[in-house]
Amino acid sequence: MGFIDFNIISIIDITLVAILIYQLYKLVRGTVAINIFIGIIFIYMMWKLFEALQMEMLSEILGQFIGLGVIALLIVFQQELRKFLLMLGGQDFLKKIPLLNKLKLGNFTNQINVKPIAIACKKLSENNIGALIIIFKTTTFPSYTEKGTQINAEISSELLQNIFFKNSPLHDGAVCISKNKILSAACVLPVTDNTEVPSHFGLRHLAAIGATEHSDDIAIVISEETSKITFIHGNEIIHDINSNDLETILKKALQ
Repeated sequence: MGFIDFNIISIIDITLVAILIYQLYKLVRGTVAINIFIGIIFIYMMWKLFEALQMEMLSEILGQFIGLGVIALLIVFQQELRKFLLMLGGQDFLKKIPLLNKLKLGNFTNQINVKPIAIACKKLSENNIGALIIIFKTTTFPSYTEKGTQINAEISSELLQNIFFKNSPLHDGAVCISKNKILSAACVLPVTDNTEVPSHFGLRHLAAIGATEHSDDIAIVISEETSKITFIHGNEIIHDINSNDLETILKKALQ
């Protein structure tokens, strides 16, 4: 037996761990938690090294530190862990698994009529009116949907324009859409903590990214300052969209 017993199971084990670490890294990349994440990985690697070298005292100290630090890590990384679990259960992750993709878990995007949404966005952009629209692609809705003002009305361009009209009490916040209905308005979305977001993005853009970066949902942002339309879907951000092209982009994203 050599220094390390290495076989095919070890290769699979290392590969799966590498994938897990990479996914966790993607969640904390660009946030202040990245430094803590790197520190934890370093301590764990040192612990395993001391253990392999049979340095009992150091490996025992680091082992106790890691064991007792699990609860502390759950507290420190509770937001990142929540995002990780959302990613595992999200449509974007599930559709990579052929069997689950065939089941189309919770997906009913083909029932969304995007034409009135595109028309409303065009009118709002032409009139320099800011807006934030979230389109859900699954049957599960975030908690912020319930905290907004409940609408539950059929989608219409006129209704969307009235909601975001500057003197409307519902204009400050996001409109949430599911199937062919406007679920709620004036929803307060979680703002992203990603430091790599372009500096010219405003609060609406940060909220749109925060609501969609770990889901398969879609966000449309209309800047009140520039009247430019931004489409956000996961890691895809299309800025300054021609209003005539928005309907085509939405249909493609909802397929």
